[in-house]
This record gives sequence, C-alpha cells and structure tokens, in this order.
Amino acid sequence: MKKILLEMRSITKEFPGVKALDNVNLTVYEGEIHAIVGENGAGKSTLMNVLSGVYPYGTYTGEVYFGGQECRHLDIKDSERLGIVIIHQELALVPYLSIGENMFLGNEQHRRGIIDWDKTYKKAEEYMRMVGLEENPRTLVKDISIAKQQLVEIAKALAKNVRLLILDEPTSSLNEQDARKVLDLILKLRNEQGITSIIISHKLDEIDYCADRITILRDGCTVETLDKKQDNVTEERIIRGMVGREMSSRFPVRADTIQDEVAFEVRNWTVYHELYTERKVVDNVSFKVKKGEVVGIYGLMGSGRTELAMSLFGQAYGSNISGTIIKNGEVLALNSISEAIANGISYVTEDRKDNGLLLGSSIMHNITLPRMDFVSRKGRIDRDLERKIADQYLELLSIKAPNVEQYVNNLSGGNQQKVLLAKWIFSRPDILILDEPTRGVDVGAKYEIYEIINGLASQGKAILFISSELTEILGMCDRIYVMNEGKIIDEVLPSEATQESIMNAIIQASKGGN
Repeated sequence: MKKILLEMRSITKEFPGVKALDNVNLTVYEGEIHAIVGENGAGKSTLMNVLSGVYPYGTYTGEVYFGGQECRHLDIKDSERLGIVIIHQELALVPYLSIGENMFLGNEQHRRGIIDWDKTYKKAEEYMRMVGLEENPRTLVKDISIAKQQLVEIAKALAKNVRLLILDEPTSSLNEQDARKVLDLILKLRNEQGITSIIISHKLDEIDYCADRITILRDGCTVETLDKKQDNVTEERIIRGMVGREMSSRFPVRADTIQDEVAFEVRNWTVYHELYTERKVVDNVSFKVKKGEVVGIYGLMGSGRTELAMSLFGQAYGSNISGTIIKNGEVLALNSISEAIANGISYVTEDRKDNGLLLGSSIMHNITLPRMDFVSRKGRIDRDLERKIADQYLELLSIKAPNVEQYVNNLSGGNQQKVLLAKWIFSRPDILILDEPTRGVDVGAKYEIYEIINGLASQGKAILFISSELTEILGMCDRIYVMNEGKIIDEVLPSEATQESIMNAIIQASKGGN
C-alpha cells in the first residue's frame, strides 16, 4: 500500500480582491512524481508557496501534513528543515558567486563559525556528480548555461537532504534536449534515491513523460487528480479540466494573409558579444519577412536567436554590429531602442521580469509606457484615456486581474506575459519581433496568444516568431529559418518540415556538414 507523504487539506489563500486558492486538496505519495497543472492564475504556484513557507502559517486557512505531522511553517527555513525544497521558475542563484558558493548559500559548511572552503567544494563536487553536472565547482554561475544552472539548483536541493522536491516550471527556459535531461534526472532521483517530486509545467508532453499522478487546478479549485496507471489520462482530458472546455486544435486556423510586399529585410547582419568583443554571436545573417507573414526562427540554446532579435531592436545587444535593416524598401539606421519604436518596430523579450516589465508598477502604466505620447495631451498624461486604453487591452488579452491598477508583480506568470504582449501591441508596430511569446503560459492562454498573433498578421503586420518549441514553430509559422552557431543554416516551409528533419539539419551543421 502506498504511503502518504504530503496532505494539504482545504487550503484557502486570499490576496486583495482575489481568492487565489479555494479549499484546495492535494495528496502526494512517497516516491512519486506528482504533476500540478492548470491555467495561469489557477493557483499552482500559490499552493506550492504555502507548502514551502513562502506564505507562512496564518496567512492562509487549511491544514498541511508532512510525514503524518501537521506543519505550520513560518518561513522557508522551516520547510527545508523537514526536507521540503522548492526551486522557483526564476532561478535563485547569485551570478557572481561560484557554483559551490551558491550550492551552500545559507547552508554554509563551517568549523567554529569559519567557512571550510575545502569541504564546501568537495561536497559540491559530490552533489554535482549526482546530477550529472560536469563543471569545476569554483566556476562562476554567470559563466554556465541556464540548463546547467537548473542542475545547480537541483544539486543545491540534494545538499539540503531533500525528501520532497518542488519544481516550478523547471524547463520553461530550456530547449527540448536540455529539458529532457532535467526530466530524466527527476526520474533517476525517484528510481535510485526514492525522492518524491512535485512538478508544475505547462508542457503536457513532459507531464506525460515523467509524472505518476496529475492534479488539475482551475480558478483556485481542485478539479480532479488522475492516476496514469488507473485512469484514462489523455492530453484532451487534461486540457478540458484546465480550461473547462474542449479544444479541438492547439493552433488556430489562419487564413492566408501574406502580401507580396516585403515589409522587413535584414542583410548580412553580424553581431559580436557585448563583453567578449572578439566573439561573433550573429554571423552574416540575411532574411525577409513579408507583410502579413509569420516567419519563425528556430535554434538550440546558444544559436544566436535572442542576440539577433535584440540587436535588431535598436542595437539593444551586441558590439561591432554591421549589416543593413530595410523596412518597406527604406534603409534604417537604428542606433537606439527609441529609434526602433519610432520606426514601428517592437520586441517582446523572452525575459519579462528583468527586461520586459516594471513589476512594481501597475498594468496600466506598463501597457502605455512605450508610447506615452499616445496618452498625452499638450505634454501631460491623460489618466482617463490611459485607463480606458489599458481596460481595452485587459479585455482583449483576457488578462486576469481585478483592474488595471493592479501591480504586475501580483499577477501570475502567464498574465504577466499577456501584459508584456499588450505593451508592445499598444506601441502600434508594423514589425513585431516575438521572442518566446508563450513562455510559461498554459495551453489555453497560448491559444489566445496565437489568435492575437494571427489577428496582427491579418492586419498586415510582419511578425518574426522565435521559439524553442518546435511544435509551436511548425504550428504557427509560414516559413522557418533555422539557426546554429550564429548562422542561418536552412530555410524551410512547415508543410515540408518535421521536427526530425530540422534537428538533423542542426546536428549536421554542428558537425560541419553545412
């Protein structure tokens, strides 16, 4: 008989104007991988923040039992002492500290109050081997990839004698290969060490790959818990539980909106690294986007996708940039972000929290920020007009919030993503560069964003669509450019391409086959 490790009973959590959790129940057995799924704003992260002590006892109602004992965590330290460790979607690592220092930050290895560095790095190597991380523990975190940083977080959790590992969107920043490595590690920890995991993810194929049971939340309530061994678990059933309706297709049908006129052209675009100025990150790239066309750019992490996008957006990234940008037949010299915006070019960043949004400001202010001149009269902001416009976007993008005065940092990740998209649509661009526009967004909200993108294309906008999800690229784009090591190595039509053919092109290029 399975032994219960965790029970959360009738958990209710309220924020000003919002009931985030409403009598939620969750049971997790020892040695299982338990997935929690739901739309953005369904309460997944809030529930895990209650469990891990981020929201302390007394700020919610209900009961939490771990290992048969009632828990009343007052902070994260309380939960970690029991072996409950959470890894948040936004990694909590200090970039200018070493891997070893990060792993034992707050859990220092010391003798008589003095840090024992030999012991620190020796133990760091031990836990790094357990997660398959082949790096020097003295390497600075800023110098390793996001995928390796995710492994550092897991190794850090193991160093705390973890019994229940909580992973909130652990693969949202990873390409498919690196994501699979993380999932395989979670499976290995279960199979070899009996570590129980709770995983929150919007990627249903990943849930199917690793989860034993799945709990579905909707609007802060428990819909059902499914056991893959006992229940008829299909993606359709999970989606229906998440969104409360049937979804016949992941991608909305888009009429042929492509016009003959080339709206955006880039010729011989070359960019060097910002800090390591001898290193080329974009190498002689050329491409075209017609009016009404959605053109995809796909490549693995480190291929230069984001560096290309940011450098085109008023040289927001890079050094020694050369090449030509042409819009509607006219050569542009874009030396700043403000010049790019003024010329009808917008960029939806992949990093909404650091580069995309002002988290401590309202939805209204974030949306109107790129073009304050659109809501100003005689040099003064018209607050009524600003609120009216923000209200329109709140409705247009189905942003879940009490009103436009709500601070962005109080929104779920998916609703923050919608605010970011609204911000750049409001700037009235002719060219939209979308870098991971659905990152951290649930399947229902993704569909809504896809419909918005299709609507923009039908208006004649030229759209450059960057994504690390190949299924998304194949489902949304009219043409696809494939990048590898800073170069465009192929151009394909979705009707002629498969995931296998695109990945094979990248592998061959990496071997020097192109």
